[in-house]
Amino acid sequence: MQSRWNPFEMSNGAVALGPLVMREFDQFFRERPSGAREFAPAADIYETAEGITLHVDLPGHDAKSIEVKVENDTLTLKSERKRPESLKDEGTRRLERNFGVFTRSFVLPRTVDASRVEARYENGVLTLALPRREETKPRVIEVKVNG
Repeated sequence: MQSRWNPFEMSNGAVALGPLVMREFDQFFRERPSGAREFAPAADIYETAEGITLHVDLPGHDAKSIEVKVENDTLTLKSERKRPESLKDEGTRRLERNFGVFTRSFVLPRTVDASRVEARYENGVLTLALPRREETKPRVIEVKVNG
């Protein structure tokens, strides 16, 4: 089995730097030169009798840069949050907010009517309404009484 060389590991297996510092050190050198990183924002999914609602956190994104695409049975979201120009020249010490491009895909169930998907972006949250196909909505059947 091949092991990965760690220059901060001592001969007894201990690491000279703490795990948090090491993780930050690794992250610093894995970032692209522009500081942009790919990330997947958090999403909440709710299902009702009317359909599925999807809320995706996209704070700081320009609504015009958000792309929502439905192809076959897949919903794909793509956007980019750019690092403000004013921050690029200053001596950044730490970046906890994610900047860069993200793409996230969801496989749609057959119950969704892809031709009626609606998207709304408000207060940094993208909300997608994925209505059910009429034939898949629950329906009440009237019971007839004879006599």
